[in-house]
Amino acid sequence: MHGRPRKAPKPEDLAAFSAKAEKLRILQSQFLSNHHQKIYTKEAVELSAKLLEINPECYTAWNYRKLAVQHSLFESNLDPDAVNSILNDELRVVENALRQNFKSYGAWYHRKWVLNKGHSSIENELRLLDKLQNVDPRNFHAWNYRRFVAALLNRSDEDELNHTQDLIDKNISNYSAWHNRSVLVSNLMKKKVQAFLQKDEVLIREYELVRDAVFTDEDDQSGWFYHLWLLDQTVKAESPLLTSSWPAHGSDITLSGDRYLDLGSSPFNTYHVDSGSLPLILYFNQAVEGVNMSTVTVSSGFNVNKDVIWKPILSNNSKTAHVWVGQLKFPKVELDSLGAYTLEVTLGHSQGIISSCGFHYSHPSHFSFTVHVQPAKKEPVDGFGSEKISWRDENFHIYEPDSLESDLVLPLHHLSIKNEHELSDSSWQEKIIDEEISNFRELLDCKIGKLTLARLLTARDALVSSDKSVHSEEVLRLYSELMKLDPPHSQFYKDEHSLILFEKVISGRESLLSYCFRYRNLTSSSSSNPICLRLNGLSLSRLGSFEKLLWVQMLDLSHNELRSIEGLEAMQLLSHLNLSKNKLGSFTSLESLRHLKSLKVLDLSYNEIGAHSVDTTRYLCSSPLCHSIGSEWDGSELVTDGVSLVSYWEAFFILKGLKLTQLDITGNAIADEKFTAFLAEVLPALKWLDGVQLN
Repeated sequence: MHGRPRKAPKPEDLAAFSAKAEKLRILQSQFLSNHHQKIYTKEAVELSAKLLEINPECYTAWNYRKLAVQHSLFESNLDPDAVNSILNDELRVVENALRQNFKSYGAWYHRKWVLNKGHSSIENELRLLDKLQNVDPRNFHAWNYRRFVAALLNRSDEDELNHTQDLIDKNISNYSAWHNRSVLVSNLMKKKVQAFLQKDEVLIREYELVRDAVFTDEDDQSGWFYHLWLLDQTVKAESPLLTSSWPAHGSDITLSGDRYLDLGSSPFNTYHVDSGSLPLILYFNQAVEGVNMSTVTVSSGFNVNKDVIWKPILSNNSKTAHVWVGQLKFPKVELDSLGAYTLEVTLGHSQGIISSCGFHYSHPSHFSFTVHVQPAKKEPVDGFGSEKISWRDENFHIYEPDSLESDLVLPLHHLSIKNEHELSDSSWQEKIIDEEISNFRELLDCKIGKLTLARLLTARDALVSSDKSVHSEEVLRLYSELMKLDPPHSQFYKDEHSLILFEKVISGRESLLSYCFRYRNLTSSSSSNPICLRLNGLSLSRLGSFEKLLWVQMLDLSHNELRSIEGLEAMQLLSHLNLSKNKLGSFTSLESLRHLKSLKVLDLSYNEIGAHSVDTTRYLCSSPLCHSIGSEWDGSELVTDGVSLVSYWEAFFILKGLKLTQLDITGNAIADEKFTAFLAEVLPALKWLDGVQLN
């Protein structure tokens, strides 16, 4: 275990182990007999103490002692001396057990239980903790217990902070002291203690402290983790903010029927529907709850606010979400008219929107846009959606907006909500990060120094509102070097490299337009075919910056290295998606698709779905506790023609709510005749499967 070779035990060791096991069995048998018969005599209680000294992990014995204490306290008639004697005996038993195993959960919980009785002296507890922490400074049980004792003693956070300073001065590798320091500093800033009123001054002091540690021993990771926490404190916004929306502020949107001729407006601004409604998307910088008709006002020439039902786009089982969607329903428009409506959206005017960290959305935000509702024409045409989509390169042509369209594509670079309060005074943040960048350029011979510099440069770009990719080339180079220097962690560096590259590609208008393509027709000014954002062949292993892609209806992510598409659920307008030739290992890694109700065309060909007997890639990007797949499982549910859901339950839960008309799954291990028959039953709207037209 932990890299130590297993050695065959000596005969004398086996004999000693057998004798100990036999003694333990006898003690357990006697103890359980006393427990079942509710015998709480002095001899019986002493027997449980002997058992716990040998095996402190016997939770039943700790519970028995609690019952015995309650029994003894009742018989003592609340005599103070007798009560103290009983509880002090318990503390001695715990101390003996901790000598055997000072990481015993049961022993620490029992000690807390005794002290909570309020009859024992707690002055000795800190001395006991000092002894235990000298043996193992990173014993998290002891640190948790110290916080408990400090609260009982009413020790101030400042005193505890000084204690962490003493421990760090003795040993900069004391990771637990650094961690406890982060908790204490956060508490002191929240409480607005005198010396912690100015956040910039506090962080500068802490940066100086941790800088001394990392420059003393650059290979020790404890200080580096604390530095990462400080960087997060420097750049993060506490209160939730609306970072982007669709439609974007000031945009003109054309709403047209999916099978009818539409206006000659920009393909960026035309949205095809057949339900008479338009999705309104709100993207927050933090997961929030409380988005409803009371906290978000939607007004227009006709009253739409009362008809908007807001729903969170959840990627896990929590009640909060980064993305909230409301459906705006528009009045029917006559054939010879065009309905034009200016809509205004306001939020933050009343409390109710709150982040998962407990902070309220307290800064009013406002944006407006115009929607042109095109009447449905009587003459349908064979437009986008009625034919099989081919993702071959020859079907795409680089998008070159003409002079009339140049103004219409400007919103692509202005999707973010302009919050005047956001980073209104970031000079202190910029100063801190600039100084850290200057310092850590001296540690480029250390791999963790390179990683920290990459994070600092990324944070510095995030503070700049105009161009967030100033240092992107240097950051990409640093991650490329780290992949070579540290192969065991190359996938982590690859993911970070992908996030920076992704941000660089879509951050600027000119860069983004170079990845925008028309589908098939190069010369037509009609917007019947939306613009396709082609991010294929970029070796991407992870996606991000979804708040800038809310407008995308057609997306090509083929020929990359994606193992998950987590976050893609934010792109609620997405109707055509190409994920072919990636490294997707299961349908569970495609959970985001469940929320893309507009999705019509999906290409999953030539991935690794079904190739893994055990799904090792299932939880790469999030906790297994987050996944909702399987929560609706009904084992008795069957597909027609005798195909059982048991074999394909993941695919069923991902695909069953979608209205796909075209699906490609060829080239995956799972794609056999039985599975394609299953797909044809689960997806009744399907017209094309693996390039073959269905009857």
